[in-house]
Amino acid sequence: MTAVTALADASAGWSWNPVDDLRQMWAYPFMVNAFRAGTITAVASAVMGWFMVLRRQSFAGHTLAVVGFPGAAGAVLAGASAACGYFVFCVAAALVIAAVPRTGRDAGAQEAALTGTVQAFLLACGFLFTALYKGLLGGVTSMLFGSFLGITTGQVRVLLAVAAAVLVALAALGRPLLFASVDPDVAAARGVPVRLLSTGFLVLLGAAAAEASQITGTLLVFALLVMPAATAQTLTARPVRSLALSVAIAVAVTWLGLTTAYYSDYPLGFFVTTYAFAAYVLARLARLAAGRLPRRALLPAAGAA
Repeated sequence: MTAVTALADASAGWSWNPVDDLRQMWAYPFMVNAFRAGTITAVASAVMGWFMVLRRQSFAGHTLAVVGFPGAAGAVLAGASAACGYFVFCVAAALVIAAVPRTGRDAGAQEAALTGTVQAFLLACGFLFTALYKGLLGGVTSMLFGSFLGITTGQVRVLLAVAAAVLVALAALGRPLLFASVDPDVAAARGVPVRLLSTGFLVLLGAAAAEASQITGTLLVFALLVMPAATAQTLTARPVRSLALSVAIAVAVTWLGLTTAYYSDYPLGFFVTTYAFAAYVLARLARLAAGRLPRRALLPAAGAA
């Protein structure tokens, strides 16, 4: 009831005094927890998404996010917590996808076929679990499109622990994983365990997708996994700078999405996705404009010659 009352009070709209508006919004514990959970999720998703885009495994990331829906629905049907279902199903799906080696001419096609098969089957299972447990019908929208209501301090701590474990593991795998992502054949020839790294990365990606699904929803998790990383890699090719920029964009769109969702009646995932998409479009336009500037500068010199 406190969250509902807060949203009713927020219906008056933005007062154009940012300090007072933010102070009012953060006066509610559920909004403080939402910002904490959103920041944690944004950082972990941006880092994992950067490697995911570099490795061209966006479809796998989308599937791991989607299977969080049947995971949450199945967990509630079995009497467990939805968060447990997110992580169990996402990590299990990651292990299934990792069964296909990423070597050879047809590796990409085989992985895409298996990924699509897993996604279609588990998504259908999610709707079956929803039909079997009638009480879950009211929560389908929040599971698919995200919600900032009801995030507890305990959930924030769980998200922080998972994000810390994922980032520490990724830091340990970072250099060989980057090598294997850029040129897997050369990396394998030099003794890098490409298959093991690929499996470990997919498991970490599954954990990150399970995290992001609890904030943006399973259908819009790409807003944090793909768009910030794609935007950053569009703006710069330097790994460290691109990775830092990806994290900054993810945190910014998450904070903007949470603030906008607080003062509106629409799902959080829509706003996070919209801001992330706008950032990507602006980055592409900036890249296009930067690519045309040198040629325009050469026109007077070419005419004089």
